[in-house]
Amino acid sequence: MRIMVLNCGSSSLKYSVLGFPGGGELARGEAQRVGAKTSEPARIVHHARERTRTVFVEMPDHATAFEQITRVLADDDVAAPDAIAHRVVHGGRHFTGSVCFDQNVEQALDELVKLAPIHNPPAISLIHTCALCHPSLPQVLVFDTSFHSTIPPQARTYALDEDLRLRLGLRKYGFHGISHQYVTGVAAAFLRRPLAELNAVSCHLGSGGASLCAIRSGHSVDNTMGYTPLQGLMMSTRCGDLDPAVTLRLLALREGSVDGVESLLNRRSGVLGVSGRSADLRDLIGAQEEAAHSLAVQAYLWRLRKYLGAYLVVAAPAQAVIFTDTLGESVPAVRAAVCSGLEELGVDLDPEANADPGALPADVATATSPVRILVVPTNEELAIGREAYRLLTAQAAPAPEAVAS
Repeated sequence: MRIMVLNCGSSSLKYSVLGFPGGGELARGEAQRVGAKTSEPARIVHHARERTRTVFVEMPDHATAFEQITRVLADDDVAAPDAIAHRVVHGGRHFTGSVCFDQNVEQALDELVKLAPIHNPPAISLIHTCALCHPSLPQVLVFDTSFHSTIPPQARTYALDEDLRLRLGLRKYGFHGISHQYVTGVAAAFLRRPLAELNAVSCHLGSGGASLCAIRSGHSVDNTMGYTPLQGLMMSTRCGDLDPAVTLRLLALREGSVDGVESLLNRRSGVLGVSGRSADLRDLIGAQEEAAHSLAVQAYLWRLRKYLGAYLVVAAPAQAVIFTDTLGESVPAVRAAVCSGLEELGVDLDPEANADPGALPADVATATSPVRILVVPTNEELAIGREAYRLLTAQAAPAPEAVAS
């Protein structure tokens, strides 16, 4: 079975064509600069058959990007997929596991648009496009919130009136679950420990979004993100934790413009807002001589260390801290700064191993560190493909009565 995995960002569309049951990669790539015009032209960076090529093409929206990706795959003689799988950031209260797209799912999706305003709208729009273009292909939706359905009530409950919470679904949902679940599985295998016996803190540190997840017995028990992906760590353009009174004050100043305040907190805050220069922490780490840049870096690291310390307690006794995604995998300075001073909590980083971890996954802790410090590449597309294959084959399996007969 060939499954095309689509990972939709606000201005990008990652794709991967995987062959199952093995999960081997047939092709992959990314449509970049989708939507508004930028200083550089939109393009598709495509990898197949051990070669890479870049196709420059206008992509005003994700529907056009999907159409152009389909053409690029056909030009490379990549066989058409048997199914399509999507990453959807927010599953809300309706979806605690992966589902096959149908009319009932379509109606429920409309309620999720506002919950993750950067990611959900383009992803849901793309699902509709795929249904129109390929009505005979099954589509599987894999939600970032599903892994966090095991977060216990005391950790997911906001201190609000019960009727209000239940009526509006106001609770912590948690995000980056696909990545957290994948790297937790890789870490357990790397440490030769059964997944059900692994306690860890997973640090998904992307160039855009970032979150930490406390893992006990292989399950998520807390995540720094909440009702939406806005809560928690300081991120590239998201503010992270904020006194609710600040939001009320901003609403008053903007005469009740919810969309304006939402855009400010999601798109013009975080690293970009504090530095005034860049949303990418990598641009600022080497330029800390400027006060705003230094403050942005230090504020980012402060929240990260604070949450890591707290989650080591939640996951205790933790066997591992896992660093993944762009900053977690490729910026040793971030790992070093975050782990600094946590020796009392059992986290002891080896500076030389951290500076050059070699092939990943790798352990960059000292030999005597009680908690292992792992650098693990994430692979959300593979995780999504595996989940889609599991669901589709389960649905295709004959009923037990039919087997018996």
